[in-house]
Amino acid sequence: MDQGTVKDFTFYSNALQEEMELLIYIPANYTPLNKYNILIASDGKDYFQLGGISRLADKLIDDYEIENIIIVGVPYKSVEDRRRKYIPTGDQHDGYLRFLAHELVPYLDQEYSTYQLGSTRGLIGDSMAATASLLATLKYPSIFSKAILQSPYVDEYVLKAVQETHNMNAVSIYHIVGKGEDKVLTTEKKIKDFLTPNRKLHDLLKAKGYNPFYEEFNGNHTWKYWKPDLRRALIENFG
Repeated sequence: MDQGTVKDFTFYSNALQEEMELLIYIPANYTPLNKYNILIASDGKDYFQLGGISRLADKLIDDYEIENIIIVGVPYKSVEDRRRKYIPTGDQHDGYLRFLAHELVPYLDQEYSTYQLGSTRGLIGDSMAATASLLATLKYPSIFSKAILQSPYVDEYVLKAVQETHNMNAVSIYHIVGKGEDKVLTTEKKIKDFLTPNRKLHDLLKAKGYNPFYEEFNGNHTWKYWKPDLRRALIENFG
């Protein structure tokens, strides 16, 4: 099996007024003669290091289980940086969504042979990164048509943002959460119920007319469960 390459790149964001680190996976079969889908991962370093997403993509492409794809990881700088960018109450949240849609996507379309269609672009994230992925997809449905959500952080602000959208025909949502996520130890060292708000999110998405893929797995809020789910998530969205 041929292995793709992962290159580190630094990108200056005008929306955020800061340098953003990127991890860009280019599949072994890359050629400008073909077109490639794009998947952007917030919590990007975790998806490459803990999720093994580049090696998984190598195998799925090699076995013809998914279409050609370029995967871009956007790491966070710190726990506080993550909170500021990923959730609706963060002071950099709107800027982060603009960075994804109006800076990162145009750069990727310019540098690589991509389809340049919303239907061939997706966002993925776990926990707060899933929140950012969902809200960016709903805010920019013509740019991103797929949101892969692994145990998203959901609060009243997230539910309100979903309630105010009208993009049900434009996007596809893949949503999982663990049955053991009723007691999650957060980065703030507090115990939080993720399961109940995720069930509310699923019910709201259905009520709004979306048709999400939804599953509650037997597990908790850790990569022990998110990593094995990645294979199905990629095939469901890019198979």
